[in-house]
Amino acid sequence: MSAETSQKKPRPVRAQAALTLAAVLQQQASLASLMAPAAERVDDKEQPLLQELCFGTCRWQPQLQSILNRLLEKPLKAKDSDIHALLLLGLYQLKYLRVPDHAAINTTVAACKALKKPWAEKLVNGVLRRYQREREALEDALKKSPAFTTAHPNWLRKHIENFWPEQAADIFAANNAHPPFTLRLNLAQHDRPSYQQKLKTIGQDSRLTPFSPFGITLNSACDVNKLPGFQHGQLSVQDEAAQLAAGLLQLQPGQRVLDACCAPGGKTGHILELGSQLSSPLREVVALDLEARRLERVKDNLQRLQQTATIICSDALAVDDWWDGDTFDRILLDAPCSATGVIRRHPDIKLLRNAEDIAKLAALQLKILRAIWPTLKPGGRLVYATCSLLPTENTRVIEQFIAAQPDAEHDVIDAPWGIAQTCGRQLLPQLEGHDGFYYACLHKTRR
Repeated sequence: MSAETSQKKPRPVRAQAALTLAAVLQQQASLASLMAPAAERVDDKEQPLLQELCFGTCRWQPQLQSILNRLLEKPLKAKDSDIHALLLLGLYQLKYLRVPDHAAINTTVAACKALKKPWAEKLVNGVLRRYQREREALEDALKKSPAFTTAHPNWLRKHIENFWPEQAADIFAANNAHPPFTLRLNLAQHDRPSYQQKLKTIGQDSRLTPFSPFGITLNSACDVNKLPGFQHGQLSVQDEAAQLAAGLLQLQPGQRVLDACCAPGGKTGHILELGSQLSSPLREVVALDLEARRLERVKDNLQRLQQTATIICSDALAVDDWWDGDTFDRILLDAPCSATGVIRRHPDIKLLRNAEDIAKLAALQLKILRAIWPTLKPGGRLVYATCSLLPTENTRVIEQFIAAQPDAEHDVIDAPWGIAQTCGRQLLPQLEGHDGFYYACLHKTRR
């Protein structure tokens, strides 16, 4: 806890969770940006509960909101979004946590005073006790509500059911589950079976990832700093789907590589690890991102991995601002997207995204692709990646690009993972397996 915040009296954890969730409900910020300052306002021992309340309530918000709609006589005013959030996290505790009902209700009601809204105590108490009494009947009445049964906003549910009708139920289940904890090993330092033995010595059972040759998934999450070799850069935390990117680049000695939209740097690190294992090194890896704050994480990750890249803070679209005219042999474009394939890691996506975002994101993706294409050398290879489930952002973007770009050709990905699309392959999120991801490979013809 910082010196400044340590002087403040810790805020009750449910009050802090309500304030954090209110900002998400109002679409003011993401959990990723809110959690660190929020954690500083509660006692250290309460921080795991803060995380659980915020992430869990976002994960189930469409379902919880369906219940709340039946319990409130009229919607709360916008200025009372903190009480709205408090009611949702109260319902979350009663439905999903092992906190005794009386404790969950009493502590949630008590948070009203910490929020300086004692008038809401009667409302919060009444709503939560009514749910406690009428839970079975309320949930039975909601069995035909898709928002309740899938815990997805209607716009996203409809997209998933439209694009993936056979897999939709499994996608909903995977999105609502806790994510697996997967590691990427630097195979120059360990082989996977021997590292599994090291994990056993600290009480961690694990399994090999089926598609990435670098991955191990732990059976339970743990403090990454306690993993053997982590502080010395011998492994990283990275989902199996994301681990596939570097291999698709087909790196060769002496190449110049661009990792566009690189933050937080997991794929950059993997490119450098694979490059260091070639018969002779890569010429250069350029890591480009728009956000200076996120590039600090890239620098930290590379420092831990003992790897070096040329780091540039600039908008990928502003090519004249960052490109020196020296073409790249390989480009990884991990394009900005809806992140609908990683909802289980970022459940606030259910609240922060809307249907109108998808077309805007697809237009941006195509614009970036067209902007950086001239920086690719003739004969070079570009890997396009998103963590989206929606073809609007994926294969349709690539189809549009190829149709208008005469020197761009699609390379079929021959792989045991994912579902073949007209361009590229789509990975759907798997329970206890990889996240949702999309990859397409393009090469620039020499003509």
